[in-house]
Amino acid sequence: MHLFSYFWVLTSIWSCLAAAPPRTISKRGTNSSFVSSSKDGFSVNGSSLRFVGTNLYWLPTLESNDDIWNVLQNISDTGIKVIRLWAFNDVETMPESGTWFQLVQNGTTTINDGPTGLQKLDTVVQMAEQQGLYVIMSLTNNWNPVPDASTTVTLPRNTLSNDYGGMDLYVRQFGLQDHDDFYTDDNILTAFQNYTKQIVLRYLNSPAVFSWELANDARCNSTLPTSPTCTTQTVTKWHALMAEFIASIDSNHVVSAGTSGFQCTDCPKLYPITPTASPTPSPAPGKKRSRVIPLTKEQIIRQRAESRRQNRAAAKRAGTLKEDGSMIRGRWVSTATRDVSNSIGPTTDGSYGVDSQDILNIPNIGFGSFQVFPDQNTYAPNDPNLDSVQNKINSSLVWIQQSAQSAAVVGKPVVLNGFGLVSQSNLNDYVPFNMTCAPYASSKAVMNVTTAIMDATTATDFASDTQQQQGYSSFMQMGNSAGLAGVMQYQYGSTGITSSSTATELDKTNSSTPATGNSPNDGYSIANNTAIIQILTQGAQAMAEDP
Repeated sequence: MHLFSYFWVLTSIWSCLAAAPPRTISKRGTNSSFVSSSKDGFSVNGSSLRFVGTNLYWLPTLESNDDIWNVLQNISDTGIKVIRLWAFNDVETMPESGTWFQLVQNGTTTINDGPTGLQKLDTVVQMAEQQGLYVIMSLTNNWNPVPDASTTVTLPRNTLSNDYGGMDLYVRQFGLQDHDDFYTDDNILTAFQNYTKQIVLRYLNSPAVFSWELANDARCNSTLPTSPTCTTQTVTKWHALMAEFIASIDSNHVVSAGTSGFQCTDCPKLYPITPTASPTPSPAPGKKRSRVIPLTKEQIIRQRAESRRQNRAAAKRAGTLKEDGSMIRGRWVSTATRDVSNSIGPTTDGSYGVDSQDILNIPNIGFGSFQVFPDQNTYAPNDPNLDSVQNKINSSLVWIQQSAQSAAVVGKPVVLNGFGLVSQSNLNDYVPFNMTCAPYASSKAVMNVTTAIMDATTATDFASDTQQQQGYSSFMQMGNSAGLAGVMQYQYGSTGITSSSTATELDKTNSSTPATGNSPNDGYSIANNTAIIQILTQGAQAMAEDP
């Protein structure tokens, strides 16, 4: 694989990275047992903390406390320090069985404080602390698609990460229509703040809580329609409002953004970057003074053009150049690799209604986040001289660098809070975050999923097991070298989980002799994947050695 064809791009990005102006937001002392955040990263108990983590949104739904304990113990044994999970589980109707935290129905809310409710979350937090793990508690989700009438869904509740309620559920149950009503409607804001307050105060004195993550992947768009008035400032204002609200009731824990890291290089800022009050210290002899340079549209276009030039040159030397231009007198005079659009794409032009740099600069936000899911997001135009998987990995590596650069300008830590590549061996289970069924499953015809989804994609467009391992290793290494404060794989997987009937049905107890199966798999699970576990272990060691 051409995993090093982006060297020039990364070198140019590195020239933009430097120590950022101090914007410390932590109110905790450096020797506190609670995690604190500053321009230098995270610290706890007087020591710096850089970490490798993993996601397991499903953990509080496990029936057996022994299962929860075993999963956490296995995670701890790999050297992982932080887990990220859903601290919400919203339902629209009272389920007959299983875990749920809050009923949201007809504009009213009811919190389940019983053994099938928040007591399950209590168990997870307590056991995580006993295992020496910290927990990022995400408070809601951008995604909550509802199956249409033509789609037969056979997955049990809580199998998918988007089946825990979230923003769209509030909007539906409060009688509204647009996804972004969640950010602006007073009644919804009051209800969400009430739930948030219950969760925050419940764990106010728990040092196991790493941070309060306001939302997973908040943006203007979702399954529900988006109003024409939703902009990056709409989403930024909501983050500022909620961060201030939590800070007013909890001075122990950091508040974090859980965005995918989307940028808007040309958008007006609510929290603009200001120059440092004093010049940076004089560099050592022979060294140049470093500067912090915001990510710009011009930089993105320039880097992409140079990357394509480098890839084209490498392909030409290897004899694999794909000439697809016009031939005159036996000579190719133009190819697609020379055509670089002036459009920088939705991940950096504000199309998703997210400006992660502006959100990170909110005073009460302690650290930022971004995500790497190249099977669902396009971080750069595809280069015709690279195959599909190479394009995904290379563009993701540049995305990691650009996200690190953007955070360095603000002067706060940033965490890659979720990365994943769908492998061919996991393709049958792969469900995109805004869908309710697996479009590539062999039973897709039974589920009435249109075959048009498959037309432009083949199995070889997804990573082989070896390519997935190479990609994950590259993501971990790049995250470490770029100075990320944390890198988190999505998602963890476990075998031998108590299950009543199917491998993923974790919410029912209708059998006196429950079988065992695997934890939920939305196409990203690493259950039984010893190679990926080893990569995470090695990554955790590398991060610990380079605090």
